Amino acid sequence: MSLVLSSVYAGNLVYYSLIANSNKIILDVYENFNKQSFRNRCVIASPNGPLKLIIPIVRSSKNIVKDVKIDNTQNWKKIHWKSLETSYRSSPYFEFYEDEFYSLYFKNKNDFLFDFNNKINLSILKCLGIETEIIISSSYVEKDLEIEDFRNIIPSKSKVLEKFKEIKYNQVFQEKQSFLPNLSILDLLFNEGPLAKQFLAH
Repeated sequence: MSLVLSSVYAGNLVYYSLIANSNKIILDVYENFNKQSFRNRCVIASPNGPLKLIIPIVRSSKNIVKDVKIDNTQNWKKIHWKSLETSYRSSPYFEFYEDEFYSLYFKNKNDFLFDFNNKINLSILKCLGIETEIIISSSYVEKDLEIEDFRNIIPSKSKVLEKFKEIKYNQVFQEKQSFLPNLSILDLLFNEGPLAKQFLAH
C-alpha cells in the first residue's frame, strides 16, 4: 500500500519514519498550501531551546503547493544556515554532512518552495540510506482505499507523535535542557550520523 505525504521542509522524525518504513511514497504537490504548517518550516534544537526555521513565501492568489514561490528578497538562507551552524557545529556529525547541505542553501537558486524542499529531502534520504520509491503527484491525490493519507501527520497534536516521544538519542544541549522529541530529521542526523536510520524503524 502506498502512503501520500505533503512536501515539507526538513521534516520531523514521524515524517521520515513513515518514509523509511514504506515501499512507496506519493508527495502531493497539488494540495492546498496551508499557512502555519511544516511545508515551509522546521524545528531544530538551538542553545535556547526549540527554534523554528521558516522559509518566507511570496503572497499570491495561487494556493497550490507546486506554485508557491520563495521570497528570496529576504536573507533567510544565511539566517537558517547560521542557526544550523550555531546549533550543531559541536555535534558529532555536522562537519561530516556540512558540504552536502551547504551547497543546497547557497550553490543553487530555487524560486519554488517545492523544488527546494525536494532537494533537501533527497539529500536527507541519501544520507540516511533510505531507498523508498518517491513519486511526485501529477494531480491532487484523492483519498482511496489503496492509499494511506498522511498529509496531516506533521502537526504536533497528531496521535502518531505519541510513540515518538519515547525515542531518545544524544542531543547537543540535553545537559542544559530536557530532551526535545520529534524535531527536524537534521537534529537526529547531525547527532547520530550513520546510525540515524535505526531510530526510525517501527
